[in-house]
Amino acid sequence: MVAVRQRWPLWSDQYKEREVTDLRVLQGDIATLDVDVIVNAAAPGLGGGTGVSRAIHGAAGPDLFAAATALDPVGRGDAGITPGFALKARWVVHAVGPVYVTGKLGEDKVLARCYRRALELCVEKQGRSIAFPAISTGAYRFPKDQAARIAVETVRAFVGECPDALDQVLFVATGGDNIRELTAALSAQP
Repeated sequence: MVAVRQRWPLWSDQYKEREVTDLRVLQGDIATLDVDVIVNAAAPGLGGGTGVSRAIHGAAGPDLFAAATALDPVGRGDAGITPGFALKARWVVHAVGPVYVTGKLGEDKVLARCYRRALELCVEKQGRSIAFPAISTGAYRFPKDQAARIAVETVRAFVGECPDALDQVLFVATGGDNIRELTAALSAQP
């Protein structure tokens, strides 16, 4: 795996000590990661789908399909959570991203809501580490640069609001444009 890393410094008002949430971009297979929560870029029915979703369902085994489809319906911009079953991750968040049409239909807000909801579910399950794919950048055609910026900004905002909630946030892609855009977004100063 190739990693690009940024330490996100935070200050705790209670202890006046510096705390850090580790934000990273990784090139690799999200389904193989040993984190508390992985995020599945799910289709509305929460079945196996294609791309990342197919890889996660394949690695987790048939119990994931049954658990995920039992959560249905989950609307665009929302998410549900299931156990990880055969995965190293304890939990899988199934986030349903927007289909990008014109960029003027609120797609950016729906995508940000996906990331935020996944973070909330992770914290609800007492997860300390979470891995995200590049939600909506495949079949749903969200421009990769915009999607990366929204992902990083949403995570940074959440970490700023909940500084003690997470130890590590990973942005994972198999390569190419998603890695480049996620790296650029993470390297940009807020």
